[in-house]
Amino acid sequence: MIKPYSEASLTTKFGKFRIYVFIEEDTCREHAVLVKGDFKKLDNCLVRIHSECKTGDVFGSYRCDCGPQLKKAFQLINKERRGIIIYLAQEGRGIGLGNKIKAYSLQEEGYDTVEANKKLGFDADLRDFKIAAEILKYFSITSIRLITNNPKKIADLEAHGIKVSQRIPCLIRPNRFNQHYLKTKEDKLGHIINSDKE
Repeated sequence: MIKPYSEASLTTKFGKFRIYVFIEEDTCREHAVLVKGDFKKLDNCLVRIHSECKTGDVFGSYRCDCGPQLKKAFQLINKERRGIIIYLAQEGRGIGLGNKIKAYSLQEEGYDTVEANKKLGFDADLRDFKIAAEILKYFSITSIRLITNNPKKIADLEAHGIKVSQRIPCLIRPNRFNQHYLKTKEDKLGHIINSDKE
């Protein structure tokens, strides 16, 4: 279960938002939610569910596509003037920052991102998007247009009572540092990286 903890206005380079913090009661993890637009008109709005990525979002790492995806989501929502960014504390697909960096080290030895997680004793993806569904229900939202390349998010949300009326691709141009990573996400995790495959 999650519960709202705090809120305030937040002006960003992508415009003005209302920021909320929700706390997961059993783990005490804090999840941030940025809301733009009239609360009474948020049903079926654009939503980005973004798992925390300190290396990509904060430090600008080229190893993944997280930072550019988050930026693109902000741009899409700002253009539409309504929408929600749900920023979940699920670093490293749920294994945490320390283990994510251990996985990076294994990738330097030749393992891909899925193999590295498994070698460390984790599943390929430990994230749970039930939390995001609970947050959306807090705002009385039952239908969304989801900015994602990950079909698992859609399945998880719909399993928890949130209708995804449309998937909005969030395609980012690969660079030489993340080409293999993106290919692995496509081949092993089912992400839709190539729009030609839809």
